[in-house]
Amino acid sequence: MAYKNFKFETDADGIALVTWDIPGRSMNVFDELSNQELGEIIKQTTSDAAIKGVVITSAKEAFCAGADLSMLEGMNHAYAKLLKEKGEEAANQMLFEQSRQMSLAFRAIETSGKPWVAAINGLALGGGFEVTLACHYRVAADNPKTRLGLPEIKVGLFPGAGGTQRVPRLVPPQDAMTLLLKGEAVKLDRAKALNLIHAIVPAADLIKAAKDWIKGGGKAVAPWDEKGFKLPGGPVFSKMGMQMFPAGNAIYRRETFDNYPAARAIMSCVYEGLQLPIDAALRVESRYFTSVLRSKEAAAMIRSLFLSMQELNKGARRPAGVPPTKVKKLAVIGAGFMGASVGYVSAQAGIDVVLVDRDQESADKGKGHAKSVVDGQVAKGRMKQEAGDAILARITATADYNAISDCDLVIEAVFEDRKVKADTYAKAQPLLKSGAIFASNTSTLPINSLAEEFKDQGKFIGIHFFSPVEKMMLVEIILGKNTGDVALATALDYVRAIGKTPIVVNDSRGFFANRCVMRYIAEGNEMLLEGVPPAMIENTAKMAGMPVGPLSLQDEVALDLGLKITKATEADLGPNAVDQAQKKLMVEMVEKQGRFGRKNGKGFYDYPEKGKGQKSLWPGLASLQPKQLDPDTLSVEELKQRFLVAQAVEAARTVEDHVITDVREADVGSILGFGFAPFTGGALSYIDFMGTKNFVALCHSFEKKYGSRFTPPKLLEEMAAKGETFYGRFPPKKPAAQAAE
Repeated sequence: MAYKNFKFETDADGIALVTWDIPGRSMNVFDELSNQELGEIIKQTTSDAAIKGVVITSAKEAFCAGADLSMLEGMNHAYAKLLKEKGEEAANQMLFEQSRQMSLAFRAIETSGKPWVAAINGLALGGGFEVTLACHYRVAADNPKTRLGLPEIKVGLFPGAGGTQRVPRLVPPQDAMTLLLKGEAVKLDRAKALNLIHAIVPAADLIKAAKDWIKGGGKAVAPWDEKGFKLPGGPVFSKMGMQMFPAGNAIYRRETFDNYPAARAIMSCVYEGLQLPIDAALRVESRYFTSVLRSKEAAAMIRSLFLSMQELNKGARRPAGVPPTKVKKLAVIGAGFMGASVGYVSAQAGIDVVLVDRDQESADKGKGHAKSVVDGQVAKGRMKQEAGDAILARITATADYNAISDCDLVIEAVFEDRKVKADTYAKAQPLLKSGAIFASNTSTLPINSLAEEFKDQGKFIGIHFFSPVEKMMLVEIILGKNTGDVALATALDYVRAIGKTPIVVNDSRGFFANRCVMRYIAEGNEMLLEGVPPAMIENTAKMAGMPVGPLSLQDEVALDLGLKITKATEADLGPNAVDQAQKKLMVEMVEKQGRFGRKNGKGFYDYPEKGKGQKSLWPGLASLQPKQLDPDTLSVEELKQRFLVAQAVEAARTVEDHVITDVREADVGSILGFGFAPFTGGALSYIDFMGTKNFVALCHSFEKKYGSRFTPPKLLEEMAAKGETFYGRFPPKKPAAQAAE
């Protein structure tokens, strides 16, 4: 029988080789056709007495990248339709049956009576890894790039095709829970040590090794189907089990604050499943998977963190008709921490980099940052010395501006001061080669006003990196009113080349990310001035889903920098543009108390010397509060909501102001740029899933209590009156040229 996504051939020994190779895609994924065809292959090989065993492998560089999540989104649409037409019971039954098709197929591999071997030639993630776990033997080609794992938790789901049952039956419980709850992929040596794979062989011997195991009498029985099978960590109700699950539950609460239904479901699946025979355990997993698939958290996270991010990474906002551009050589003017970091990530991506600063010593210091990153990576075994040396060889440090003359893109990363930037542009402009694009890495100063110092404004653009550049995945690309399509295309192509996710925004003070995150910081300061205990401010922010509290975040950014930005805003726009009470608080902290944040060891927190304990809130904060409120009289839920609503209402304002013109970018940008509670799907999805009517009502209740910062913009009022959502009113455009996968 011929298949479209698989090649099927049988050798003289009766061993079937199933080679997965979806036409027109760079990676295999479990889409509807792959699921259907694999099911038919399992039936065919099980019923054919001439077939003695099966090897499944891939013709692509990777084995499988996992399930096609747009297929799951389609299942949710079908669920909503059936719910409307036939009611909850019929809709739930349909979703349950559809969601366990892969689980039943993989179980059919285990019970087929024929030995199956997974010949893993590269990356195997999610459903791709789950199918290998259902095979009786797993052999991997020796490849340092190969990673195996179950990353579903990162998009609000969990492994629903047997992963929560097979992993803890193979791996000690603590390791199993770490793999499932963190979603991090492991290297081959770690996978072998954990018993997730049986052997690692040279790539040329992969298929032979797989077939040899079958010919050598490999058993077609999974360990948990053997009589007398014992769990690696012992039964749930054993000494080890009782050490594991209560502690695991406490860690889960500490890490998630119960915001992620998928994480809770993993805990329940493992706890309940390990007390049951495998078939009943797989049914339990499927029931939880069906429930999580229906959750708004999963819908929001799949949309923003998978579908939208994939679309943006593939050029959803790239102007049509501009040929692909390639930045072969980049100049970064300003070799401070930010500029040096931009240089490092660019060199890491294979781009030649010139780091320019006012003198050779400053430029060398910038290259020294790259060396320290490389040395750290080599010491941790994450990079080979030769690879690190190659990165450093691509970076040239100099004080000579003439070095920018053959660069395709020049990024200015000098001090956040108009005069300093204007002087830089005056020096750089005469030296630029024809066609070169010039970008500013400003974080707050409007691009239009900076562009006034630039002759050819069509080639001037903002490329705003977030700190630390090595870790932060978002880059904000800011369009000035005269920025041309070639500049935008070049910026997008460059950001993609260095492996970051771009969002495109129109000019505004603070652009998108800083406008929203400043509202988060300001809300923390408001609470402090109201008399809310500092520890409660920090903890409720984290309970709301933010990665760090607003006081801690200010310390990381630096309080003196925050005060400098406040003063610059006031100088540009007048005293009404800044909150005078908050400015007074910052003046007290910075100018009177000398507290600059983490960088000088004292801010809202006191920081111990390296390696000497943890940071702690500065006791002197209480003396800066006009009054102290009794924590028992405060609503934790309201404090949590204030943090999210303050940011979401600002995100809505950026849509009204046409700073954000694609709703996907607000959601992806808010999660990647400043950690807006990922389980919400982002700042606009938070409003959509709450319902605009409910959100506006909440805004008005906060407005009455706390002031005009919560006043919803007219756009939101209008949407609430019509019952509209952001994704309904502003549906994202998908360019025809965008790749199908």
